[in-house]
Amino acid sequence: MPQAGPGVSPVEGVTYVGIDTLQEQTRLKALRRGYTFNLLVVGRSGLGKSTFVNTLFKATVARRKSGEEEPLPSTTEVKTVSSSLSEGGVRLNLTITDTPGFGDHINNENCLSSLDVEVLQRLDKIVNVVPVVAKADTLTLEERAAFKERIRADLSDHAIKVYPLQEYEDLDDAPENMKIRERLPFAVVGSTTWHEIHGKKLLGRRSNWGLVEVENKSHNDFAYMRDMLIRTHMQDLIGSTAERHYENFRRARLSTKTTSKVNIVNGQDTDHMEDLNESKI
Repeated sequence: MPQAGPGVSPVEGVTYVGIDTLQEQTRLKALRRGYTFNLLVVGRSGLGKSTFVNTLFKATVARRKSGEEEPLPSTTEVKTVSSSLSEGGVRLNLTITDTPGFGDHINNENCLSSLDVEVLQRLDKIVNVVPVVAKADTLTLEERAAFKERIRADLSDHAIKVYPLQEYEDLDDAPENMKIRERLPFAVVGSTTWHEIHGKKLLGRRSNWGLVEVENKSHNDFAYMRDMLIRTHMQDLIGSTAERHYENFRRARLSTKTTSKVNIVNGQDTDHMEDLNESKI
């Protein structure tokens, strides 16, 4: 019987094997295991980081305690908050890390400060960076456009890489990713308050002149950002973190530990060579 080559279907008439069940196997395994997503929110106090996260997931991201929900801690000390969210039978294990006090004593108004630059230059090597302009409703459309342009120029001048990275994208994803890059940084408005307008409930921030709708794409970029982070690119964000950022971190740690252990081995001390094990990194 002829042998099927790579990418070639088995010869007609051969009994069913079951290769087509792999997709369903993968789906079921993923549903049982759930997905893990880690989000680091960087910004000075008062920008609404907690509101931003709660708006993003339309839930109070909280630590479970005796069957009750505990509000996201105020940004006075470094804390990591974990939560489990479920939608349509899919479980998301979410971990939020906040940056309390970031830049509180530095004037960040109308610029990308030296602190922002320094932090982003370090972060883009270990995480996927998605720049966001908070409280976009405090800017006019003209001010918003000019501010975004200044930030894009600063990111380019300081060689800060932001997600999605063009060098790693598939050709099929290029058109959509180009649209995302053109919109960066996302100018967003966050709110956990629901308002009823003409019988329809909307998330928004009310001002003297009207209601700024969080999910209205003509009001701000929140819907575009959420679509990217959750609906279209979350799996890629998770994969790129594991395949690139973690592996780069792991290689750097191994290199450092190997250099250190070589010196110790030369000194005849080999008791702790097991520290090179991946589980100890």
